[in-house]
Amino acid sequence: MNLIHAATDLNPGSRKVCVAIGVFDGVHLGHQQVIRQTIADAQKHDAISVVLTFDRHPNSIVAPDRAPQLIYPLTKKLSVIASLGVATTYLVKFDQAFSQISGENFIRDLARDFKQIQSICVGSTFTFGHKRSGNVALLQSLGQELKFTVHGLANVSLDGQPVSSTRTREAIRTGNLDLAGQMLGRAYSLCGKIVQGDRFGHKLGFPTANLDATSLVVPPNGVYAAHARVGDKTYQAAVNIGHRPTLLSPAPRLQVEAHLLDFTGDLYGQEMDLTFVEKLRDEQKFPSADALRQQITQDIAKARQKF
Repeated sequence: MNLIHAATDLNPGSRKVCVAIGVFDGVHLGHQQVIRQTIADAQKHDAISVVLTFDRHPNSIVAPDRAPQLIYPLTKKLSVIASLGVATTYLVKFDQAFSQISGENFIRDLARDFKQIQSICVGSTFTFGHKRSGNVALLQSLGQELKFTVHGLANVSLDGQPVSSTRTREAIRTGNLDLAGQMLGRAYSLCGKIVQGDRFGHKLGFPTANLDATSLVVPPNGVYAAHARVGDKTYQAAVNIGHRPTLLSPAPRLQVEAHLLDFTGDLYGQEMDLTFVEKLRDEQKFPSADALRQQITQDIAKARQKF
């Protein structure tokens, strides 16, 4: 997949362009429908398929108090989009200046820079542009003028309810990871970069890979058996999500710590995907570090049984 950061970088030549536009957090079944329609259009018209998405959630700029925790970090979102077979992803830097562009001007600028748009595909309720001035009706009006077709696709439903990023986040937050996976069309995984921790797990004899879950929605606190994928390798792991109440930190923060079974090495800076097998227990406070160490030993033994 070709990744561009400006519309003028596409250089389509004489070919037309088919565009899917959206935030696409999670790249769930509804998002996949939009992207696959764009790919089908491109194949039909010998055009270039392009997914246009943003480097952050728009609300983080226009309404920070309503910015949601994300299902995926940007690297994972781009990876899943690429796996669907799109030719190019146009990653827009969503900043204050971009947020002031009207929906109409955004599409007119896109049409100018892409030379000739064949089709634009979005979800039927998708809005865009300054003060949400753009919607399917605007796209259809501009399409008549600028000679492109518009697909405003209805929501995909699961169990009688629409599949959405909001519903997927709620499923993750409440621990319904099977439902989250059904809406995503793939097993849910918590993804992020491995960062330096305080090495408390190492002191206890159980070194952990600490995943940076900043801005991400995470499953409920507790200990889980999980598969941890780093690069092209997958490890069995016991994962703790929580605030480590035993340590009595004056400023506890949520941490995601994965103890990879039968592994030694340095993974700092690499991306890790955690796919959860089963929750082993809730988060607990222990009377001492020794009691915690004994419990971790039991957790690891129980995790091995789950595999």
